[in-house]
Amino acid sequence: MIYHNKKHNIVMMMALILILMSSCTPQKKVQSSSSPAVSSLAVFVPGVLSGSPTYEMMDAGVRKAAATKDIPVKTIEGGFNQAEWKSQVLALASEKKYDLIITSNPSMPEICREIKKVYPHQNFLILEGSSIENDTVSTFLFSHLELSYLLGYFAGLATRSDELSGANRELKVGLIAGQEYPEMMQKIKPGFTQGLKAAAGGDAELDFRVIGNWYDAAKASDLATSMYDDGVDIILTIAGGANQGVVSAAKEKGHYVLWYDTNGYSIEPGVVLGSGIIKEDRAAYEQTLLALEGKLEPGSSVYAGVMEGYIDFIDDDPLYIEYVPQVLRDTMTQEHTKLRKGTLLFR
Repeated sequence: MIYHNKKHNIVMMMALILILMSSCTPQKKVQSSSSPAVSSLAVFVPGVLSGSPTYEMMDAGVRKAAATKDIPVKTIEGGFNQAEWKSQVLALASEKKYDLIITSNPSMPEICREIKKVYPHQNFLILEGSSIENDTVSTFLFSHLELSYLLGYFAGLATRSDELSGANRELKVGLIAGQEYPEMMQKIKPGFTQGLKAAAGGDAELDFRVIGNWYDAAKASDLATSMYDDGVDIILTIAGGANQGVVSAAKEKGHYVLWYDTNGYSIEPGVVLGSGIIKEDRAAYEQTLLALEGKLEPGSSVYAGVMEGYIDFIDDDPLYIEYVPQVLRDTMTQEHTKLRKGTLLFR
């Protein structure tokens, strides 16, 4: 009997010890299935939001996704001095307040990779960014080769047109860039040239000029005027705030402009004859949503083109239909359809 009581007491004591140990052991915090994987976001604009439609789309897409989880978003404008962007993003990362920093610009991946070496826990998502092997930042890249091919093809149709009053007999088109950068020289200029020659023949000529910055509209106007005087009848302008100078010159000379990444038809109806679009808001929304759900892997990479619906040539705008002759639109649609269906790809 005495032996039985001792055994019972020992068992009770061990159970009590186990309960006490359990209550004192630190418990790992388990995240609720409804809690977002990211609790704070920052958007870094390498430039300014106002007057930069693609950056406005990026910011809007991020905020739309964040609103679904009631996550705060801080937007920082880096200004036009590219030399200051790295220090600004570095300062942002040093705050250690943002689980994910989202930005957009071909020059940003390299900057963010350098900062991630200093702050390895800081995650980045870069739209318009090319990936590298064993990348540490997430990137989303649009097929500029396909978009520039479509705009070059349209330029070729326009410059050889007998129905457009602003087209001359020269098979000569223009491309004005704010600055030279890898995406421009390796994708946009080659794609535009390829589309031009596919539509207008091998003798068609491209006049390529660089302003040297993204804001000097007066210099852009001077360059465009000299190009129009030299036989160019349509110019693709990718020059940020300086684009307006090209439009002004085209209007004065009675020629045409192509718009690149947002719907530009209403900027100057009949002068902006064709327009591409890059759906940066859609990409920003979808990728941010993945991050909030914990599904965006650091170092992930997406490459999307016309077939996927992230870029396109806008052919259903009433101003395009009003000012572009039917025969030109029909020919453009035939080529356009090949890329939309994926029977013609540039990757």
